[in-house]
Amino acid sequence: MATLRALECLVALVETGSVTKAAAALHMSQPALSHQIASLERELGTPVVERLSRGVRVTAAGLAAAAEARVALRAAERAVQAGRDVAAGGAGRLRLACAETMTVWLLVPVLRRWRSDRPDVQLELMEFTSSDRMVELLMAGEADLVVGPEPSGTTAHVEHLGDEEMVVVASSDHRFAGMASVAVKELIDEPFVHYTPDNGNAAWLDQFVSAHQVSLMPVLRNRSPRTAAQLAGAGMGVSIVPTSALTAQPAGVVRPLEPRVYRGVVAVAAAPSDALVSLFLRDLRRRGLPGPIASV
Repeated sequence: MATLRALECLVALVETGSVTKAAAALHMSQPALSHQIASLERELGTPVVERLSRGVRVTAAGLAAAAEARVALRAAERAVQAGRDVAAGGAGRLRLACAETMTVWLLVPVLRRWRSDRPDVQLELMEFTSSDRMVELLMAGEADLVVGPEPSGTTAHVEHLGDEEMVVVASSDHRFAGMASVAVKELIDEPFVHYTPDNGNAAWLDQFVSAHQVSLMPVLRNRSPRTAAQLAGAGMGVSIVPTSALTAQPAGVVRPLEPRVYRGVVAVAAAPSDALVSLFLRDLRRRGLPGPIASV
């Protein structure tokens, strides 16, 4: 296949009408240019120039090839520029997978800035209730960056962004409203708003209370911590939710656990050196996790 350099030499010959001028324009020696032209002629199986006593004349085959060569060279220039733009963070596509409670809580300020500063970057956002499911998509090449609680395990690059507090939500007339904090043992015999198995909070919560030798009494299960907070605030039972689920304040009260309980918030990337991933991670680090939500 003809090289871009050979096509570049042919176009220069057509435009200058001289081997000497074409070589000078391309900052190469005349023998090197002639070598490229000879290589192109072997590829085409026909001469592209006729050597005359006073210079050269490009053949009909050479002119036809040169017309398409200009198109190929312009495409090559666009390809290089596109790569440079993406490397500089000015273009490309970034696919984000985020825990549903953390989109507004953590990502929106960064996303808003990117839409303003990098309008040519195509952003795609997917929301999930399971970090393990997000990591599966990442490893399958269907996402570029995952943001959420720590997954159960992965071989991808994991960066710790901070810690998020887990809190208790109850109705305003519940006995927890009179407490400054809630010990895990206080959950015994309390009607509890739990999570469906496809939500990562379900396994985390079961392991947490089991470690404290406490059994929960679920009265219903749902997929969303935000909904769990609203249900608990409405008196359907008590619940434990991440603070990121409280961007909309529930009707009831929010109390910390005693002792306070936190879980890690991480970013997971299969290719952390990718330009857009690296820049987004930088902005997440600069933004940091929001401050704690005051108990009410």
